[in-house]
Order: sequence, then structure tokens, then C-alpha cells
Amino acid sequence: VQLQASGGGLVQAGGSLRLSCAASGRTFNRYSLGWFRQAPGKEREFVAVINLSGGATYYANSVKGRFTISRNSAKNTVYLQLNSLKPEDTAVYYCAARYLLSDYMNHEAYPYWGQGTQVTVSS
Repeated sequence: VQLQASGGGLVQAGGSLRLSCAASGRTFNRYSLGWFRQAPGKEREFVAVINLSGGATYYANSVKGRFTISRNSAKNTVYLQLNSLKPEDTAVYYCAARYLLSDYMNHEAYPYWGQGTQVTVSS
């Protein structure tokens, strides 16, 4: 599967953005889809994941209640709605895909990655 992320940008603290990740191919529904982020000088960190059916979602504690992950199978797209943004949310955001949901916080468990999209939150 090939992934294409978009939707990043510059926003003030408290603002919102919606990231999209479009997947190619006919096997979209075989994959759990996740979002990770990486700030300069820091390791890539888990943000959110959604399972095959969209019935299960998990979030990092730092974004819980502010970010929402969803998927649209008809459009082969996964979304990440970012609300109440903080300067510490500034990072490059990546979407990723894998077959299984176990160990979902481990970025090394995801074999498929899209290119990143920059999110910058000004104070």
C-alpha cells in the first residue's frame, strides 16, 4: 500500500487542522492505520491508531481528548482531526499502515509509511 499525507500547515495555539492520508490499492480495509509525529531532535512518537473496521481507536495520552482519528473506506483515506493545538504539537506528522493492531505504539511495527506533513503551532 502507498500512503500520501496532506493537510499540515501553520496555525495559532488553540486552532485546528485536519490531516488526511490517502491510500492506494484495493486492500485499504486490510490495514490498521496510524499517525506518528516527529519533532526536531526527538524520536518519532505514536499519536493515534484505528483498526480495520474503524471500531477501535487508541491515542497517546498527550493528545487524548484533542485529536480524533477516523477512516473513510469509500475514499481509502484516514483522517486526523487536531483540535486545541499547542506549540508542543509542532512536528512532522506521518501516517503508517500495518496488518495487525498489536504493539500499535511501536513505529518499527509499521512496514508502510507516507511522507510527512509539517504541522507548526505558534504561541
